[in-house]
Amino acid sequence: MPPRVLLFTRTTDFRHDSIPSAIAALTRRDDLRVTASEDPADVAACDRFDAVAFVSTSGDVLGERARDALRSFVEGGRGFAGVHAAATTEPSWDWWPDLLGARFAGHPEGVQPATVDVVPTGHPSTAHLPAAWRFTDEWYAFSDVRPGSTLLLGVDESTYAPAEFGMPLPHPQAWFREVGAGRSWYTGLGHREEAWSDALFLAHVVDGIRWAACTSAISASASRPNAR
Repeated sequence: MPPRVLLFTRTTDFRHDSIPSAIAALTRRDDLRVTASEDPADVAACDRFDAVAFVSTSGDVLGERARDALRSFVEGGRGFAGVHAAATTEPSWDWWPDLLGARFAGHPEGVQPATVDVVPTGHPSTAHLPAAWRFTDEWYAFSDVRPGSTLLLGVDESTYAPAEFGMPLPHPQAWFREVGAGRSWYTGLGHREEAWSDALFLAHVVDGIRWAACTSAISASASRPNAR
């Protein structure tokens, strides 16, 4: 049975033009049972789902009731997936980087092609990708990086212009982690509308969500040498 997924796309800050494309791409999948919403009440009632996916959310998008429900949901053994601007979400919630693994720090202006280095963890969200994956996106830098995440993707800073948004190498772009008894998966990719019709990228996101929903066996400690 496909996992039940709450796809949450509410924004109170910058809103990405790619959100409708993301919703369309994910709701048409046969391997996910997706409910799309921008209502915090649905997050407050998330215990009816297997995973919650925040796709390019931004700003403070949850009230206290929804925050409490999401934290209990994940720490109690369910799954969370974050895509792109999810890292800019809930800036006033101290627990958010514990859930996601980091916070958004900024990005160079515009989108740029770059080479993404795929870490060989055997994780389902990256197992299908070439070792050096050429992709065009908006390349995030991160702050408040929490320990315990296992790196999946790093962007090669020599293949684009990071400006003041470089990071200690490897510059992370996707990772996974354990949060209490639950799972969290994040990718910084997904800014452009075109990404959501890219088969490699879409498989990356879908398999990340499915892993978060506990449909894959790999644990967040499986590749601990790659953890940050």
